Amino acid sequence: MIMDACQRFDPELPEGTRSISRTDISGVNQHPSCLINLLLALQHVFVQCSLLVLVLGVLQQHLLLQDGERARLLSSMLFYSSLSSLIQSCLGTCLPLIQAPSLEILIPAVVLTAQIVTEPACRGPCGESEEEILPRANPVRELQGMTVMVGMVQLVLGVTGLSGVVLRHCGPLVIAPLLCLLGFSIYREAALLCSDHWAIAALTVILLVFLSQHLHSYMLPACLSMPQLPVCRMLSVLLPLLSVWALCAVLESFGGVHLHSVSELLPVLKTSNTSLSVPSSSDHTSFTVPWLSPPMAAETGLPLLSVRGMAAGVVAALSSSVSSVGMYLLTARLLGAPPPPAAACNRGLGAQGLGSVVAGLMGAPLGLSCSVPNACTLGLSQSGSRWTVQLTAILGLALGVSPRLTQLITSVPLAIYGAILSVTYTIAVATGVRYFQFTHIDSGRMVSVDVLLQSLLTSPVLLVGILAFLLDNTVSGSPSERGLDSAEMQKRGCASVNSDPGHHQEVSPGSITRKYHQEVALVYESPYLLRRLWRLPGFRAAPFSACRIEDDGDIL
Repeated sequence: MIMDACQRFDPELPEGTRSISRTDISGVNQHPSCLINLLLALQHVFVQCSLLVLVLGVLQQHLLLQDGERARLLSSMLFYSSLSSLIQSCLGTCLPLIQAPSLEILIPAVVLTAQIVTEPACRGPCGESEEEILPRANPVRELQGMTVMVGMVQLVLGVTGLSGVVLRHCGPLVIAPLLCLLGFSIYREAALLCSDHWAIAALTVILLVFLSQHLHSYMLPACLSMPQLPVCRMLSVLLPLLSVWALCAVLESFGGVHLHSVSELLPVLKTSNTSLSVPSSSDHTSFTVPWLSPPMAAETGLPLLSVRGMAAGVVAALSSSVSSVGMYLLTARLLGAPPPPAAACNRGLGAQGLGSVVAGLMGAPLGLSCSVPNACTLGLSQSGSRWTVQLTAILGLALGVSPRLTQLITSVPLAIYGAILSVTYTIAVATGVRYFQFTHIDSGRMVSVDVLLQSLLTSPVLLVGILAFLLDNTVSGSPSERGLDSAEMQKRGCASVNSDPGHHQEVSPGSITRKYHQEVALVYESPYLLRRLWRLPGFRAAPFSACRIEDDGDIL
């Protein structure tokens, strides 16, 4: 059985603790009924697709994908994410986590593709007539190499236990701002999706909040030998999505409203804009999406491990690892489970890295991380069984091999997806703020540092001296521009030696240097007793050598 790999608990825990963990702590180990489990899995699939749509919509601008390639890439990413979710549920933290590309991995990927496509057509001087206009390079292979690098770094972090060591020193004052930042990271993109139709987005948010907060205790009457369950709370994302989706279909059939779907968004999504600009259907050539297509990027070949791709992969791996550890803590907090131990976090990052390596070798352009909206959905539904995650992964694998089915799932209006992302990411912010209650906010903790900084910032002489030193030694400039030209200083130093007005004899630079050193020795030579001291054994070495002029030790 798949679940057998996650039934083992930490052997260091007492026997009584392990038995309590299996029965009473949250719903991680519970087995929902088949119908409820299927509905919960479908709910996770829709939430996962909302994040995939947003990530791929941003990334496809830099890949210049055609209609068929976009549909195939979307289904492939769903397949890779589901495969990694299955690996995570069997080998990882044993928390109900869904894997998906995240914004933390998307940012280095966008930077990498920008570097690839902006390479000059010719190196060195070339005339306009000789310059050839080359086609834009295909960055997919380097993105695949970056994905493999992301997985390798995460695998090393997990296997070596470095993530667990860091986690031991992460208190509430580290976790709280991290979760808040993860929650606020999506506001612009979510607003972009909601701007397609604000009324539909607002209706979705109202229904979602109403079901999850106001009707969270409502029990559906028992029927068909099923126990009473708080279905409104458990399906607080799926029910509003299906209801508003059906309403949109009715309104569009009567011509009352025109909404845009994912297939219309992907060619034109730009996160820097505040409104959507969707071309008409006449701008696109007709393309038939296949029912069955293997999730392989056969045209691109093997991943390309370039230096810049590996550099971007290291940054993406570190960012996604921090985000994933935050999701481990958030998921445990939302489900009322104990915080994951260091060993569980290490296993989670190791399994996540393994999934990214497999995805990169199979053609995925982005590495994988814990899905923030899916983790926050657990806080709304309060249903986080590992059986649900595994069924979600199986559904994703089935949808991932069929671009036509994936296109059907992602035909949800953009405003609904934007509303789901807005509400789910808000849970991360709320959970992060709650972590502040475990700290003593009024404690300064660093009184000595406070005195040091206050004294430093209120001393004008010291502050100006430090700033002037930093600026003078960090801003580029020649020694002559900075006034440090040794020849000029030596000439000025020898001005007193050649102060005779009738003295016009030209001297060589070597004589100027000798005269300069003679004048320095005449004015600044060490006292007699110190000069005798410099001649003693051991006084020519540091730190005494810093206190004498070069020839002090030889002067009697």
